[in-house]
Amino acid sequence: MPDYLTGHAAAFGDRLAIVDDRPGEATLHWSFAELEGQANRLSHVLRHLGVRHGTKVVTFGQNSAGWLRMVHAARKVGATAVPLNYRLSHEEAAYVIDNCDAELVYVDAEYAEFMAAIAGDVPKVKNIVVFDGLVLAGMLNGDELIAAALDTPPPAAESEEAAATMIYTSGTTGKPKGAVRRVAANPEQGAALLQMLKWAPDDVYITTGPLYHSGPGGFAAIASALGNTVVVQHKFDARDWLRLADKYRVSATFAAPTPIRMICNVEPALFDRYDVSSMRVMIANAAPWSMALKEQYLAHFPEESLFEVYGSTELGVNCVLEPADQRRKPGSCGKAAPFVDVVLLDDDGKSVDGTGAEHTGELFVRSSATFSSYYKADEKYEADRRGDFHTVGDIAYRDDEGYFYICDRKKDMIISGGVNIYPAEIEAALEAHPNIFDVAVFGVPNDEWGEAVHAIVVATPEGSLSGADVMSYAREHLAGYKVPRSVTFLPELPRTGSGKILKRELRAPFWAGHSRMVG
Repeated sequence: MPDYLTGHAAAFGDRLAIVDDRPGEATLHWSFAELEGQANRLSHVLRHLGVRHGTKVVTFGQNSAGWLRMVHAARKVGATAVPLNYRLSHEEAAYVIDNCDAELVYVDAEYAEFMAAIAGDVPKVKNIVVFDGLVLAGMLNGDELIAAALDTPPPAAESEEAAATMIYTSGTTGKPKGAVRRVAANPEQGAALLQMLKWAPDDVYITTGPLYHSGPGGFAAIASALGNTVVVQHKFDARDWLRLADKYRVSATFAAPTPIRMICNVEPALFDRYDVSSMRVMIANAAPWSMALKEQYLAHFPEESLFEVYGSTELGVNCVLEPADQRRKPGSCGKAAPFVDVVLLDDDGKSVDGTGAEHTGELFVRSSATFSSYYKADEKYEADRRGDFHTVGDIAYRDDEGYFYICDRKKDMIISGGVNIYPAEIEAALEAHPNIFDVAVFGVPNDEWGEAVHAIVVATPEGSLSGADVMSYAREHLAGYKVPRSVTFLPELPRTGSGKILKRELRAPFWAGHSRMVG
């Protein structure tokens, strides 16, 4: 079966496929024919370097046309694509690259020095291919290799199985886990969702957020498969986002609440300068959009454009709240998406049949779009299944019209600026400090980011320890967004009889007077 990009190039090769427009730099435009050629060239490079069906290939860098070129090339050769979060620390990035058994890293030149610093910690990597810039010793010049390669489609992959993706999502055990998706979703399911979203082939999509995230990356891939023009914003900036939306008549995107809040809070004159009336499909996700934020958005953008979806890296899109219901069903994440079965189960695995907030249960999903496994963590995958149904641990209830409401989240996960942050990972890092005896991490209210990371620390009797010391130590071992923004000290942490920390008790004073609804 021909690759869909090859089909697009044959059907409408002159249509603009990707535009990478950065202030102060020359704008890059690739038509679908040019994107096909670029992806084919990189495919041949990958095969020459030993990449075959199932080989793990890591992509590392900020949003770019070069990043999207690898999305298509990996699919064409059947490689397992592993996007890497460029905000990770050296230690964290090396763990992901090594854990996924990557043999090749395709890195933006902007991060070549970062890769050089961890090269000794990723012995399974055979080749580091640098694109869009200068190459360091021991690395391959991707730009030269791509320019010299054939632009014809590569030979068919050795296996008829679809190319897999593996997106790392942190777990409550403290280490990230690779969520593997090997099987393509039912095409009818995807088509029905697109019809519900009214997303069309002639839409223009903009990347509102980093492509290493499952949402922005996944929906950008859908846009390309539909035949949309994809406008790549290298690094999010609210004012420049408005410029791009106006210049290219952007009509579709996926966004967490934080970038939209930043866009809505720019100086009002910019909304007079830039026309955003072309927006038709705003997919709200990654974290809940408050009703106040929705009202801000709707003050500037078309009423019929706002769709909220509930889902996850592991389970795909599970619920959809359509534009007509945004004000009618505040706090809801919508009804089950097409071809998705959603059930609520109690602690005994029995169905919760009642409606209303007093009838909560763990939300389980059955769908062709769910993931296949956690890489090297099958026990975690199996623990979150009930037959064909899967969960990510969210607690919810439904109303009498079948709309779902998420009222708690998996364990104690923090969502800050649309990014999932898992306390266990931070706690594990802080517990290695010689003067920290015990620690509990959780989210506290933050007007800008929704939640901020807070740590409560029990210090050892010997030595001195300040909040600044704790944050400095965390910064050495964790990505910046995981570093606690505030620290308090207690003589001991409250625990259950089995030894589990009572985080609800610790969290309560910080959340008094605040709603902790999540999606």
